[in-house]
Amino acid sequence: MTAMPDVTGRHRQRRGIVLAMLLLVYIFNFVDRQILAILAAPIQADLGLDDAQMGLLGGLAFALLYSTLAVPLAWLADRTSRSWVIATSLLLWSGFTALCGLAHSFWHIFLARLGVGIGEAGGVAPSYALIGDYFPSERRAFALSIYSLGIPLGSAAGALTGGYIAATVDWRLAFFAVGLAGVAIAPLFKWLVRDPPKPTAARPDTQGLLAATARSLAGKRAFWLLAFGAASSSMLGYGIAFWLPSLLQRSFGLGLVQTSQFFGAVLLIGGTAGVLAGGWLGDWLGRRDRAYYGYLPGLAFIIGAPLFAGGVLSSSATAAFLLFLIPQALAYIWLGPVLSAVQHLVRPAARSMASALFLLINNLIGLGGGIYALGALSRLLTPIHGPEALRYSMLYALSLYALAAVLMAAAGPALRREWVEER
Repeated sequence: MTAMPDVTGRHRQRRGIVLAMLLLVYIFNFVDRQILAILAAPIQADLGLDDAQMGLLGGLAFALLYSTLAVPLAWLADRTSRSWVIATSLLLWSGFTALCGLAHSFWHIFLARLGVGIGEAGGVAPSYALIGDYFPSERRAFALSIYSLGIPLGSAAGALTGGYIAATVDWRLAFFAVGLAGVAIAPLFKWLVRDPPKPTAARPDTQGLLAATARSLAGKRAFWLLAFGAASSSMLGYGIAFWLPSLLQRSFGLGLVQTSQFFGAVLLIGGTAGVLAGGWLGDWLGRRDRAYYGYLPGLAFIIGAPLFAGGVLSSSATAAFLLFLIPQALAYIWLGPVLSAVQHLVRPAARSMASALFLLINNLIGLGGGIYALGALSRLLTPIHGPEALRYSMLYALSLYALAAVLMAAAGPALRREWVEER
């Protein structure tokens, strides 16, 4: 008797390869994004920039087009090929990262960061949708948490690599190295990752998909609460992630290599634990009650805020490291549950579009506003607190976690009513 082919085994292997490649691309996404934070001090010294200008480079210069172009690029991905859009985006943002190394003024590097944002706009929402295509509903939060490991892994790699290269050679070489590495990965990604085939009957009417998805989500209370809850937490999360290296050098007296090691370890250990825990807990609790997709992140924010404050106020780098580890993990708990919940508010064909609309709100407010707000507040507080102004800027911003917790908790009951079952 002829053995039947192991279709299930091949499918699991295929989706494992797809998830691994999406994770690799997301790691490069955050290497290219986070490297600016660890290089802030040498860039400011070389180009003569203040904290508010660095806040613009890390936030608005990147987030402006990154947030707004994500929607049309998600529409393009749903209409054509998600894997092609991701591969092209990787090539584009990596090239502009390399161009950052050629900057000799604020406006030169500002324009290059705009380019990085344009490229990265096409990477995340189509990736969420591909994961939604390949993984069943009951495994999706964990799969999205594996993908989201790209945030701590990429951020840590950017901090460690960028800090070492800048300290031993030059900050410009750090941009060249990570940018060209991403360019080299793009063809490998396209070779290994393909969109799963869809039945003709399941192909969406993409001409009206954006408007239809926007109308559908506009009437869903859970979407708005999750989006603005995530945006509030991201203002603080992105702000601290960008400015923590500068705080370590100004207030704790660490050198560039020490800062990169401290920051990289916090991101790697705390961030990885938080992302995985959030995905696992989201799936486990969500099977019992979908409201936990909102309740779990809200609880994490409430617990994390005082621990972050303790780390910021600490006078010892060792104590600060230990105090930052747990809230760094809690800061990433929301990723798996919330990203999965957003995809369950629409039909499968609209996943890229729903993710892009969520990211538009989260990134425009969180990424675009948070980094600049902390930098501008630090400059405002400098006449009062001197070199400790950045420390107090972070402390005042911790109130954003309380707002995020309230919004996430309120989203829980709405998720029970507005969840879209897969057919």
